[in-house]
Amino acid sequence: MPRQLHLSAALDSPGRFDAAHFTELARLAERATLDFVTLDDSYTPEPARLDALATFARLAPVTRSLGLVPTVTTTHTEPFHTSIAVNTLDWVSEGRAGWLVGVSDTEAEARAFGRRGAAPAEELWAEAADAAEAASRLWDSWEDDAEIRDTATGRFVDRAKLHYVDFEGPHFSVRGPSITPRPPQGRPVIAVTVAAADLAPDAGHGGRARVATAARHADVVLLDAPDRATRLTAATELRLRGGEALRILARIPVALTTAAATAALLTEATEGGGGVDGFHLVPADPARDLAVLADHVVPALRERGLFRTGYTGRTLRDRLGLARPASRYASGTAATEPPATEPPGTGASATHTSAAGTPAGTPTRPAATAEVTR
Repeated sequence: MPRQLHLSAALDSPGRFDAAHFTELARLAERATLDFVTLDDSYTPEPARLDALATFARLAPVTRSLGLVPTVTTTHTEPFHTSIAVNTLDWVSEGRAGWLVGVSDTEAEARAFGRRGAAPAEELWAEAADAAEAASRLWDSWEDDAEIRDTATGRFVDRAKLHYVDFEGPHFSVRGPSITPRPPQGRPVIAVTVAAADLAPDAGHGGRARVATAARHADVVLLDAPDRATRLTAATELRLRGGEALRILARIPVALTTAAATAALLTEATEGGGGVDGFHLVPADPARDLAVLADHVVPALRERGLFRTGYTGRTLRDRLGLARPASRYASGTAATEPPATEPPGTGASATHTSAAGTPAGTPTRPAATAEVTR
């Protein structure tokens, strides 16, 4: 039996701000039983677009099985906030969230925040790697059974199962723990876009740093390659660096305006992906192209035994065949409350600190004070 493909698609729709548009696209993608969809995002003023993560939070309750993987930039943002936002998406989607890691490299974006200038790509991707590491630690900082909700004793959590993460890096430090329980997936799926040129011997420092981030932290790589031979070489190298569990999808633009274009896509998928696990489609017209995909391409792939007939499993990790990771702190030392004489952010090196407490009217969470320093 041939190996079944993984398929995903981008819902990028610059200039569209209506929820109905994105709801229609998500339902088309789900009708095609795609693994997940992505949505691009950046801090540039043009093209105008909605916040990707907030848009997908809106789509979570109107979809049942589709994975939701928004772009979230790590530049000019706090890793603590990013981790909570992606974690929240995983909760509201019941385990279908991912994070497409992005960076902001322009002066215009830097000026919008006013805290720092634009930085070289190498530095930005090194920072992104640290952000992914910090987020993963924060997702692990609550053990799976940390919530006990014992009304008899008034205990919301077992404080022995909350842990400081104590991340220290050149760009920021994060003490943790998170203020949000562990995500349903354990860790939401992390994706990184990589170009085959980033793996070439003459690749620039930025491309090398992007590949290093993907190899260390990505569950999924969206691979740009100009042809099948280059794709195979790049995919082979990525697996050597990232491991056999890494899912690699070839990112290809599609414009399914004619029967010939549809046939060409079907041929591409049928003849093998050149060392990849499937395809991430970037439609020229998402509404048109996703409809053709659902009505014509996917049924043809199913006839050939190359694509599933329906969703299996519960989470995005299940659909991608990725194991649910255990918390790295499950047998570690529990977090305890900082002494009253040393509130978060009083260290001499703290230039930016945020402490997250418990909202009024909610049960107390012992040891759930988070400290982030840049």
